[in-house]
Amino acid sequence: MNQVTTESQQRERIRIQIHDTADEASCALALEIAGLIRARAKAGRSVVLGLATGGTPVRLYRELIRMHREEGLSFANVVTFNLDEYYGLPREHSQSYWRFMHEQLFDHIDIPASAINVPDGMVPRAEVFAWCRAYEQKIKDAGGIDLQVLGIGRTGHIGFNEPGSGADSRTRLVTLDSMTRRDAARDFIGEANVPRHAITMGVGSILDARRIVLLSWGGAKARVVAEAAEKAPSEALPASFLQQHGDVTFHVDRASASELTRIKLPWLVGPVEWTPTISRRAVVWLSRQVKKPVLKLLDDDYTEHGMTDLLTEQGPAYILNIRIFNELQHTITGWPGGKPDADDTHRPERAAPHPKRVLVLSPEPSDDVIGMGGTIRRLVEQGHQVTVACQTSGNLGVPDEEAASYADFMIELEDSDAKGASNTFVRKIRQQLDEKSAFDIDPPELRRFKGALRREEARAAVRACGVTKENSVFLDLPFYEQGRYRQFRIGDADVDAVVALLRKIEPHQIFATGASEDPSSLPAICFSVLRQALEKTRDDAWRRDCRVWIYRGASGIWDIAEIDMAVPMSPMELSAKIQSICHHKSQRSQTPARSQQAGEAWQQAEQHNQAVARAYDEFGLANYEAIEPFRQWME
Repeated sequence: MNQVTTESQQRERIRIQIHDTADEASCALALEIAGLIRARAKAGRSVVLGLATGGTPVRLYRELIRMHREEGLSFANVVTFNLDEYYGLPREHSQSYWRFMHEQLFDHIDIPASAINVPDGMVPRAEVFAWCRAYEQKIKDAGGIDLQVLGIGRTGHIGFNEPGSGADSRTRLVTLDSMTRRDAARDFIGEANVPRHAITMGVGSILDARRIVLLSWGGAKARVVAEAAEKAPSEALPASFLQQHGDVTFHVDRASASELTRIKLPWLVGPVEWTPTISRRAVVWLSRQVKKPVLKLLDDDYTEHGMTDLLTEQGPAYILNIRIFNELQHTITGWPGGKPDADDTHRPERAAPHPKRVLVLSPEPSDDVIGMGGTIRRLVEQGHQVTVACQTSGNLGVPDEEAASYADFMIELEDSDAKGASNTFVRKIRQQLDEKSAFDIDPPELRRFKGALRREEARAAVRACGVTKENSVFLDLPFYEQGRYRQFRIGDADVDAVVALLRKIEPHQIFATGASEDPSSLPAICFSVLRQALEKTRDDAWRRDCRVWIYRGASGIWDIAEIDMAVPMSPMELSAKIQSICHHKSQRSQTPARSQQAGEAWQQAEQHNQAVARAYDEFGLANYEAIEPFRQWME
């Protein structure tokens, strides 16, 4: 087991380094890998690296490529073994891990082709067992893995070792968890297209490596990172078995570290400075622990849970309870744009000016109504000038089957009209769909067609919220139109497009999402574009009276202690929000839901908004049907 280095880390059974950004963490690991490669090269020896795929290690691979090009780092003495591969995908498939590794790393460095090892997803089923044993033997023959790079899935999986994988598991064929397949659905343009099986190195195979480094970015991974490091090893969370290795380090960004005890509940592991933020978080936590509304908490509740210092500084309990209760109560507002001609001392938004110019930014069409459809409707009804801007066309998210259905409809409509002229564009689209193989990239015409489909869905969705066609804007940012998932790169044109929109509207409020997401995710990339645009407009006069609010997408919910503005919804308002989401027909799941914890976007939104409302109710506040939460973003 790894030794902790400070009192605050006493609950962590794995060494964890927290970095300000994913780039900083990736550079730290790249330096370690480069040092190992150079030291071995100097000694005339090879290095064996275990590599991972997915969005998490992309920044690491980019930094290694930069070091190769600019610092002369050679990979001539490197042998690599990849963790896994989807079963049933040929190497040429756009989502195969063999192709991913070549596009993201191997094609840009001087590693010998013979030194690259990626599981074969096309091995005949009867030969898989023997092939997996041979892969293990090949690793041993190479001298074993010197350094294994890992990511972590939301189920706690490493490689494709899903919950239920034992610490002694070896390279094998596995069935993918439903959450893992849902997370990959966007890459495959629909969950139905995601392979159900994969070949993966086992947990035992991973533990054989001499050193292991796990990378994790974004708040969606925070819970599993904390559980893997702090809870006892369990097959329910395969990453927790890393505690049994003698040389493991987690490199995480601040969002991914947010559920660690030393970050979330620091008073449990040592003395703390009782700031207003930590005090509120502590009281909310205590209320849940003792299952009491906050106004019923007693001095004994605080002392029995290690919070005597808080009582000494800010108590007694009666006074502290009332203060925190009021703080949370003041986050609730039915006036997300501010209530005109009212005292706004204890309101999350200022009263003036009214009406406000409001800009809602949606990374892809549908993110806006999923995250804040009820609030958009409320802002419009209260007279504000609301503009909804889709930052990308979303054409990469349209399944071919949906595009074919719309094309067939248009062709049939045209054929039924004897006077109609032939629409050669739609017929060309239908031909492209017929000729397209499973791993072809959409040609430009097809992407344009799919983008038009999503644009009309987006217009219908925000129209249901009261937003006019004139106030529905589509930026079609170039980074998205010129790229694909996991290969997006922001350029000046992207930032300039958002700058132009900001200067045209001069908003008093900006609603956006993605601030704490995995930086390789589309919401995070789009938020990065906004952040750079705000930097460019820093000296504009309108910026002095503009606030930025962050809404939460489909990735999860915030704890009520972290919410700065809570907009309640009645049952009818929640139903109206669901209806607006359902206008995005192309985004429905391609796999029928089999449980209440469904993957449909409207169901996720409903569950998340109702969960926030329950949390406020349990805390002793008003009992609403649903609540949309927001956090104020500070530059």
